[in-house]
Amino acid sequence: MMDSSASRRIASPERSVMVTMRDVAARANVSVATVSFVVNGSKPISSATTARVEQAMRELGYRRNPVGAALARGRTKIIGMLYPALQRPLSGTVGGFFTSATARARERGYQLVLWPISNDSDETMALADTGLVDGVLLMEVQLNDSRVPALIAGRTPFALIGRTAEPEGLAYVDVDFAATVSSAVATLTDLGHREFCLVTGGTRAGRFEAHGPAERSRSSFLTNMESAGLRGSVRYCSEDSSEGRAFGRTFRDEHPETTALLLLNEHAAPGIVIGLRDAGVRVPGDLSIISLGSSSHMAGMADPALTFMRSPADELGRLGVDTIIDRIENPEAELAAVLLPCEMVPGQSIAEAPSRG
Repeated sequence: MMDSSASRRIASPERSVMVTMRDVAARANVSVATVSFVVNGSKPISSATTARVEQAMRELGYRRNPVGAALARGRTKIIGMLYPALQRPLSGTVGGFFTSATARARERGYQLVLWPISNDSDETMALADTGLVDGVLLMEVQLNDSRVPALIAGRTPFALIGRTAEPEGLAYVDVDFAATVSSAVATLTDLGHREFCLVTGGTRAGRFEAHGPAERSRSSFLTNMESAGLRGSVRYCSEDSSEGRAFGRTFRDEHPETTALLLLNEHAAPGIVIGLRDAGVRVPGDLSIISLGSSSHMAGMADPALTFMRSPADELGRLGVDTIIDRIENPEAELAAVLLPCEMVPGQSIAEAPSRG
């Protein structure tokens, strides 16, 4: 085998020279091909021989070239996780996706790289077409997401944390927003609430069109209102605490009969509670609140601490990585289609509906 990658000027403990695979092979008393197999991971080598080669590499100051190793394997062992940071602010819940996905990727021998770009098909393909990643994991999926058809037309495997309007034929994991909203409505209905409002931030706030979580929650909410004979409205608030304060200050005047509020808007939620208090609205005495798809970190920022539906971010981060790696390593396998509901976590923001005496 030709010594294709192996030259590199390294200051070794013994000398400052161009250390090559041939030097390592001589020191370890093995062939250059064996050194190449160890460096590139392109063929199994016994643990004893591997240890001898790696010892020689350390003594000579030789370091692996990850690009060369990737070319030799035909894979980079890197997954690109695309998050549209220009449209969607980061939160503690989103952080759960990142950290769990990173840990799972390492467990399976991959590296995960966060790619905070816009939700744009051209930018998505600019990454996917470089060959620097083996697969792409999309987050914050819109119902009609231009990144999906662009990736379908390409050659890079991909999977979704989220769903399009018609996810058939796609590999995805997602929150079960229908079950989550139904659970929250049932909890408040059992406490006597009959007048509801859902507040989202993903759609019609000028930054994201047909955001999957917001639209699915809205649809489930309206279905629950109709089927149970309840009254409900849907409001939109920018995902910002100061905007939340302004929203909270005017909410009671605009919705005097509402006694139950569902928030699918982590960033605005603490501000909304502050704005309600500024307007003299007691939580939960006058208005009960459940935060949907949230985290203990964000729920604890409000006073009182919010009752919330915990997002299965950690679970979905791991499952998302498993899904894309399975697509990479076994393209013919059955496509994953996983939905997980949020879990109710008690707080101090819900109570029996106030009497209308």
